[in-house]
Amino acid sequence: MDLFRQSEDEALAAHAPLAVRMRPRTLDEMVGQEEFLGPGRMLRRMLEAGTLSSLVFWGPPGAGKTTLAHVIARHCDCRFHLLNAASATVRDVRTILEEARAGLAATGKRTVLFMDELHRFNRAQQDVLLNDVESGVVILIGATTENPFFTINSPLLSRSTIFQFAALSHEHILALIGRALADKERGLGRYDVQITPEAMDHLATVSDGDARRALTALEVGVLSQHRKAGRKKRIVYDLTVAQESIQTKAIQYDRAGEMHYDAASAFIKSMRGSDPDATVYWLARMLEAGEDPRFIARRIAILASEDIGNADPRAISVAAAAFDITERIGMPECRITLAQAAIYMACAPKSNASYAAIDAALDDVKNRRTLPVPKHLRNAPHPGMAEQFGYGQGYQYSHNHPGAVSPDQDYLGVDKTFYTPSDRGYEKHIAAYLEYVRRLRGREPPKPGQPAD
Repeated sequence: MDLFRQSEDEALAAHAPLAVRMRPRTLDEMVGQEEFLGPGRMLRRMLEAGTLSSLVFWGPPGAGKTTLAHVIARHCDCRFHLLNAASATVRDVRTILEEARAGLAATGKRTVLFMDELHRFNRAQQDVLLNDVESGVVILIGATTENPFFTINSPLLSRSTIFQFAALSHEHILALIGRALADKERGLGRYDVQITPEAMDHLATVSDGDARRALTALEVGVLSQHRKAGRKKRIVYDLTVAQESIQTKAIQYDRAGEMHYDAASAFIKSMRGSDPDATVYWLARMLEAGEDPRFIARRIAILASEDIGNADPRAISVAAAAFDITERIGMPECRITLAQAAIYMACAPKSNASYAAIDAALDDVKNRRTLPVPKHLRNAPHPGMAEQFGYGQGYQYSHNHPGAVSPDQDYLGVDKTFYTPSDRGYEKHIAAYLEYVRRLRGREPPKPGQPAD
């Protein structure tokens, strides 16, 4: 039975895709993830010390999560089970856990349970794993493309170590392509392949850090030519072949998940940081991934007031026009309007004085004693309100005074400063005007950084 199973596994491996056949078998063969797999780094130390706990691998597709799980199981001499949470049931999990307990008792060998797409298990299903993970019956390795802090329950996370995978670099992909072309046992080394640098560069670029996509495209191009060439030995894998063998670059993006918020955050911070090139890149990234252009227009409108404000009062008009045009014409034309508006925001002088002013005023309203409206500012629709209670009495009409500023009119009842204009853009003119108003009222303007209350 073991010989039959071994021959069956060998047959399956022989017909597996190149990306599967070329999976590294040892830690030293792993490419990428040096941050935790490099010499002296955390995961390598855990494996070398034999103190492996359950793990959560978080990162984009094709970065090596499944591959590393296989390598760890082989390195630790563990039994290996793979389940996909999208199709697995609690019964499947319980069966593996029972086998793991029996195997541990009989042979002392532990089991690695690799759960792909762990985030697809709901919290109740994840709870099934807790006891056996905590007791060490199984080493759970969960893989997810979603943020585990939001999709995996806290008890399971507390029993696991999280490692965040990065997409493979351009150089990593080139190295994997070279390795696959040279390997005669598992790769394409038995074929006489002449690959051009342009073709390799195209595969490494369009695969966008996904080793699986790059190796699949390499295999497609080589085997399709091998079948056409018949006994012809030389296979030329040039740029044209590479372009025909790999699909258009796919943008990794989740409109309801972390990638959505990360891209939006980068977009907003680039506008705030006055970098138009980064701004338009993140805008293009979101649009190409299918982001709702109205969402982008709303972010631009918010930034126009929050980060620009009265340093450039035209910014809010530009944002409003961009939002209206986006609503009316949609994609693809509104991409131009959004780019114009976003670049305008990035290049505008910045001030958060209005934002700070309303938040300071709201804090005062919520947390301090409520100020009554001064009587001279109150509305007096009935003569008795003015005669008996003094509503509106003593109000000074601003336009009756020099500079349209009443010299000793009080509008708040206490001396407080919420709005302090910056010295940038139009706000420097606002600051000058407010200083002029204070002089007409016989008040000294507050010193920079010193509150007036």
